[in-house]
Amino acid sequence: MNENITKRYELLSKKVIKGLESRQMSGYYAANREEALKTALSLIPEGSTVTMGGAMSAHEIGLPQALAEGNYNFIDRDKMEDKRAAMLAAYDADFFLASANAMTEDGVIVNIDGNANRVSAIAQGPRHVLFIVGMNKICDDVDGALKRARNVAAPINAQRFGLNTPCTKTGSCMDCKTPDTICCQFLITRYSKHPGRIHVILVNEYLGF
Repeated sequence: MNENITKRYELLSKKVIKGLESRQMSGYYAANREEALKTALSLIPEGSTVTMGGAMSAHEIGLPQALAEGNYNFIDRDKMEDKRAAMLAAYDADFFLASANAMTEDGVIVNIDGNANRVSAIAQGPRHVLFIVGMNKICDDVDGALKRARNVAAPINAQRFGLNTPCTKTGSCMDCKTPDTICCQFLITRYSKHPGRIHVILVNEYLGF
């Protein structure tokens, strides 16, 4: 990235972390993917049971691979025949790995889901939720975050999954009700009732969609 953008993201991350802390969530800054991976592993004790949703950002920093190769009970949904069992295991996991479709500058996290396994685990169940979030996903406010989630993240994910939705043809949300829609549940995480449950690593790179 351009060094001016990198510098802006570094400064902006301080505001985001302060916002997260005001909402009983913990924020961490990582200058790059390598630093993000190191921070993530420092937060997950060895022996922990770890599951995840479809967090591309976690894959991009190499976290699932590191957990699979390390001393962790990593439940890899993609490698299990019983996908439902893998999803249900998330609710009793020590850590659930996630990303955000968008975040606000003051620490509100926005996610859209199709099957709801991801947003439901973020909301309730796992003892800890660890978000990996590229600074490219930071928006001014909730309205901006929702627009980003619907008009940037959702169309790209629908294209990635090969779905037959209007947004795969137009590139932006058409507020559809087609059977293939992945915009079924919207989760806005503005506060954590349980201090220390939600951790967010902000990475000064372009990650995810």
